[in-house]
Amino acid sequence: MAGNTGMEQLIPIVNKLQDAFTTLGVHMELDLPQIAVVGGQSAGKSSVLENFVGRDFLPRGSGIVTRRPLILQLINCPTEYAEFLHCKGKKFTDFDEVRKEIEAETDRLTGSNKGISNIPINLRVYSPNVLNITLIDLPGLTRVPVGDQPQDIEQQIKDMLFQFITKETCLILAVTPANTDLATSDALQIAKQVDPDGVRTIGVITKLDLMDDGTDAREILENKLLPLRRGYIGVVNRSQRDIEGRKDIKAAMAAERKFFLGHPAYRHMADRLGTPYLQRVLNQQLTNHIRETLPGLRDRLQKQMLTLEKEVDQFKHFRPDDPSIKTKAMLQMIQQLQGDFERTIEGSGSAQINTMELSGGAKINRLFHERFPFEIVKMEFDEKELRREIAFAIRNIHGIRVGLFTPDMAFEAIVKKQINRLKEPSLKCVDLVVMELCNVVRICTDKMARYPRLREETERIITSHIREREQMCKEQLILLIDCELAYMNTNHEDFIGFAKSVESGNLENSR
Repeated sequence: MAGNTGMEQLIPIVNKLQDAFTTLGVHMELDLPQIAVVGGQSAGKSSVLENFVGRDFLPRGSGIVTRRPLILQLINCPTEYAEFLHCKGKKFTDFDEVRKEIEAETDRLTGSNKGISNIPINLRVYSPNVLNITLIDLPGLTRVPVGDQPQDIEQQIKDMLFQFITKETCLILAVTPANTDLATSDALQIAKQVDPDGVRTIGVITKLDLMDDGTDAREILENKLLPLRRGYIGVVNRSQRDIEGRKDIKAAMAAERKFFLGHPAYRHMADRLGTPYLQRVLNQQLTNHIRETLPGLRDRLQKQMLTLEKEVDQFKHFRPDDPSIKTKAMLQMIQQLQGDFERTIEGSGSAQINTMELSGGAKINRLFHERFPFEIVKMEFDEKELRREIAFAIRNIHGIRVGLFTPDMAFEAIVKKQINRLKEPSLKCVDLVVMELCNVVRICTDKMARYPRLREETERIITSHIREREQMCKEQLILLIDCELAYMNTNHEDFIGFAKSVESGNLENSR
């Protein structure tokens, strides 16, 4: 394939990869070379994309219109039609239908409550008016939630943008309206966070015709004000009135060209401005970008393919009932069980987090730090009752005699009674922890449902191990309480130093 034709094939190849990843639901697995379109809500992103196609096909309205990433693959072709990956084989020739389909497909996943989703919609537009470019249209940056949008909508959108634009393989098309301050441009600010040196950002300045009289964006467009390695390109989109009046995009292109040629600040660079030039630049930049990133991408793909081929090979050479295949699957399940169990107890960044109730490690934590102390507090005694008990104990110990001091035996009898009461809540706490551990085991072995005997045996082994440890734990607890009951250390500082003061008194007296 000769030089340029080979280059022309690069974008379609990446398109195929993109479709494959979306279909498999592993879109983010490999970092594909792509161009992501970012900008504030009313920066004119939609108009730029529609001008490329020469058709109105994107949803419009107030609030966030783009609520899912739209992977827009433009393909140069003699006939004009559009196709969605999610309804393969259906050709759309009416672009109003394309808009309705985008809206319906967005609502299908996000509901009509203006929420957002990061699962992309793949749209291909074949047309003689386009050059091969693939763009990802992302939701416009917003500040304030509208209607029943989630309160953290701004953060949600930023997170989605970062999912795409942090990758080194992604070029950023930062769209900024000329009638706002460039320094506070949403698009440039967010691009700067991930691309501080401006190496992969392409600036697009829209609404140049809406600038105040006597002002122009010449310094920006000449890349002098906030320089980017790839520079800025200015465009003039159709006004809202033009769109509502269905002004023909071809006529709008002619008007754009006329505007640049007739403007004293832009006349000298009119050939480097406007939508057709932007299309050519993007086609060129994306092609070069793919060429640069392709070797690394191919290596990663080959590695993944080799791993898969190895696995497929194993399945080819063994019969489905081959014991070694079964053994491998079972071993993997047991390894996974170990990981799942550990994550449930230790806490994790797992996707299946229980949001309805505490479970696993969190529940055990609560048993120790809330339930157990509560049980201990509940057992607190009534001081009056205790004093009465002590009084009876003292009198019973002295019998007929009238004692001078409180005998140790009275004190010990009462204290031992209290210590003994610790046994029940402690053993109860162990029971609750064991119950939760068995619960976790049951949930973690759910994935073994395909092999009921393996599941049964695994559960039996783990549960009997837990029961064994439970027995040991209870014995330790009882031993600990027995130790406390066996000997009372009245020299301990908790005894308000009574023994010590008596001791020092005795010493004084003996001098």
